[in-house]
Amino acid sequence: MGSGRLYAAVAAGGFRRYATYRAATLAGMFTNTVFGVILAYTYIALWDERPHLGGYDQSQALTYVWLGQALLMTMCVMGTGFEGELIERIRTGDIAIDLYRPADLQLWWLAQDLGRALFHLLGRGVIPVAFGAWAFDLTLPVSPLTWLAFLLAVTLGVVVSYAFRFLVALTGFWLLDGAGVIQMAWLAGIFCSGMVLPLNVFPGLLGEIVRALPWAALIQAPTDILLGEADPLATFAFQAGWAVVLLGAGRLLQAVATRRVVVQGG
Repeated sequence: MGSGRLYAAVAAGGFRRYATYRAATLAGMFTNTVFGVILAYTYIALWDERPHLGGYDQSQALTYVWLGQALLMTMCVMGTGFEGELIERIRTGDIAIDLYRPADLQLWWLAQDLGRALFHLLGRGVIPVAFGAWAFDLTLPVSPLTWLAFLLAVTLGVVVSYAFRFLVALTGFWLLDGAGVIQMAWLAGIFCSGMVLPLNVFPGLLGEIVRALPWAALIQAPTDILLGEADPLATFAFQAGWAVVLLGAGRLLQAVATRRVVVQGG
């Protein structure tokens, strides 16, 4: 099997793996919808007091809420992706088997995570957004090109998310328990991705910093493209830049970790 077909099969396997949890998917879809309603009415009250906060009108702000719910699990903002499993394999020593596979460790998990992300986008994203569009006045584009640009930004955001979480998982080679690192990454993701509030709302230097961090590529960047508030090419360059930096860092850390396994294993 060629390498391209191999990773495509791994991605398909990642999609099927999450598709088997039908009850969890339905429960997650319901949870995303409920939280979407709560946030939507919170945003309505906030934007009634501060119209055009962050450069959005109220309809755009409500659209941001529902897109955020659609992308929450797609981007794995709160963890619960592959990283816990990879850390466990490192802890138990099963990672040695992975390293002997005729496949690159980083690309293997990336392919699996892309399959996971696609399932969550379709399985837990479409229905909440459809409900939000039915219950609230949303600003959704009609141009197919805008939707294609949005999907490309989502894909790049997933790669950035994966690359960061791969770095988090690799800390398991040096730490006895990676739970603390995962929790810190989870908290940073909640605050810096725009999951709670759009990053455009953050004032002054703080706003400039959070908008320059990689988490801005997860929710804020794709949403701004769909809302017509960002230049697509500049957004793609921002996301791709962070993807290259983080994947490169992961490649270097993987090489160091691999030598560590070889030395310890003799």
